[in-house]
Amino acid sequence: MIKSRVLIVEDEADIRRFVRMALEQEGMDACEASTVREARMYAASSKPDLVIVDLGLPDDDGKAFIRELRGWSTVPVIVLSARQQEVEKVAALDAGADDYLAKPFGVPELLARARAQLRRAAFVSTDGQSSSIVRFGGVVVDLGKHEVVRDGEPVHLTRLEFRLLAALIRGRGGVIAARQLLAEVWGVHDADRAHYVRVYMTNLRQKLEATPATPRYLLTELQFGYRLVGLEAVGAVPQAETGA
Repeated sequence: MIKSRVLIVEDEADIRRFVRMALEQEGMDACEASTVREARMYAASSKPDLVIVDLGLPDDDGKAFIRELRGWSTVPVIVLSARQQEVEKVAALDAGADDYLAKPFGVPELLARARAQLRRAAFVSTDGQSSSIVRFGGVVVDLGKHEVVRDGEPVHLTRLEFRLLAALIRGRGGVIAARQLLAEVWGVHDADRAHYVRVYMTNLRQKLEATPATPRYLLTELQFGYRLVGLEAVGAVPQAETGA
């Protein structure tokens, strides 16, 4: 069985070792970086499946590293920081982090969050392997390549439309609350912006459903949230049809 690779970016050696031991006891491989410079090197060379990063690093802020990482990788990122203010959490999520855990933390919670991010990433591999290719109805989505094909024809989605679709796919048919989608897709935690989700769900239905007014796959569960049903994994994305 292939072990998940985790990059720990933390300037305090005791915390690095503590986190590494916990991850290795869970059956994961871990490597350590104490600076943003080292983190860049390890992220590029070892291609981790998960990154755990502190914000207060000696040569740069952890948020800067996350933004840089997001320029070329979709690897899940968990922030592990002593900064507990809401503004710091929002800024880290806006920079591209997937989760935020404040210090002091419990090992069981850290491991649970790591497992959750790795499960979600199983559908969103960055190397375009078959695990990142899914289908519902006549729609095929390659999450690794950010490509969508419907009935043999390519479909253009905006960046936010694709992120919303990817979040629904990671939900594996379960209902996802609007506030969770706001956090995952837009990086905001303001319930007053729930209309963002409604508008973008309408856009997705217009592009991906045969009858957008009565959708079969992209569903709204009133008072609960949204979900994508009929999802299955496939081995390859069909090529878009071309005219003769």
